[in-house]
Amino acid sequence: MNQSQTMKRTAFTSDHEMYRASVARFIAERIMPHHAEWEDAGLVPRQLWRDAGAAGLLLPSIADEFGGGGGDFLYSAIVVEEIARALATGVTGFTTHSENVAPYLAEFGTEAQKKAFLPGMASGDIVGSIAMTEPGTGSDLKAIRTTATPVDGGFRLTGQKTFITNGYHADRVLVFAKTDPAAGARGISLLWVDAHSEGFSRGRLLDKVGQKAQDTAELFFDNMFVPQDMLVGELNKGFAYGMSGLVRERLLIALRCATALEAALEWTIDYVKQRQTFGKPLIENQFIRFKLADIKTQCWATRALVDNCLTQFLQGELTPDGAAMAKLWASEATRSIDDLMQFFGGYGYMREYPIGRAYTDVRPNRIYGGSSEIMREVIARAL
Repeated sequence: MNQSQTMKRTAFTSDHEMYRASVARFIAERIMPHHAEWEDAGLVPRQLWRDAGAAGLLLPSIADEFGGGGGDFLYSAIVVEEIARALATGVTGFTTHSENVAPYLAEFGTEAQKKAFLPGMASGDIVGSIAMTEPGTGSDLKAIRTTATPVDGGFRLTGQKTFITNGYHADRVLVFAKTDPAAGARGISLLWVDAHSEGFSRGRLLDKVGQKAQDTAELFFDNMFVPQDMLVGELNKGFAYGMSGLVRERLLIALRCATALEAALEWTIDYVKQRQTFGKPLIENQFIRFKLADIKTQCWATRALVDNCLTQFLQGELTPDGAAMAKLWASEATRSIDDLMQFFGGYGYMREYPIGRAYTDVRPNRIYGGSSEIMREVIARAL
């Protein structure tokens, strides 16, 4: 039999691969045996966060002086990829916590904020979330209506957020709010909100089509007092801060999608080699072989683009339109999961088969972090 060509990924060292093996082992042993049960519950157990922290899965790229792993961005990429490879979508919130929330504190927070909260986030004792999206405002951050009115000693926060990852478990929430509503995008600030304070409440766990074990909730702020020292960064600079984090976020989504498609292809190839129809394995059907050949080529093209963007990011050279191209291409490439699911027949529509869960659980990547339509706009503006 001819040996199948594999793609070499040169950015990762032996130390990175040792870490990858430990992350994959934690997911295989501590997450996947219980994932179906957690899907029924609508969230993972709170203790899993502490277990993940002890295993080094949280804040892998945050400086060790603040309790993080002290690694480079590739360690973050590894956690995202291994969660995607296993389809452990109940813990995609680890990425929100480690790669969306923590970097805002690390880059824009005060020394006191970093020392007070990052170690707890690294250990899993503090679960972080980020609240941008509101009813009626998705990718349009400047249209948010949540307000933080300056008062003596801090702010009074009033508003509502929706589709919030980690919304149920969150101990702290990084809230985007308007501190100067008349200034539009230039009047948005970041507040680090205590989810156990008076005036904060959570709505129901949202009933999603997929990613059923990942807690997603609505959050409400009713004239909630937020102390002045919980302002993250400068007043009214929140919009600029939000835009600065999008390159990192969109690259991570692209990495997730590239890995998810590769995993789905691998499951399908294994299945069609074993599944018999009319006395022959499905792989002997020319149409199926050619479709798989097309999707494997698509996987390679996706990985080449995404890894090139990863290298540029490590060198500080990845631009917003470059990250948008990576996310657009990789997330749209996951449409091929539909074709792969077809080869499983009726079994593919069962959630006990990973391809069935991939069909629903990978789908939101074309929406969050900026929809495909927004990505096209970002790319077009840079032409």
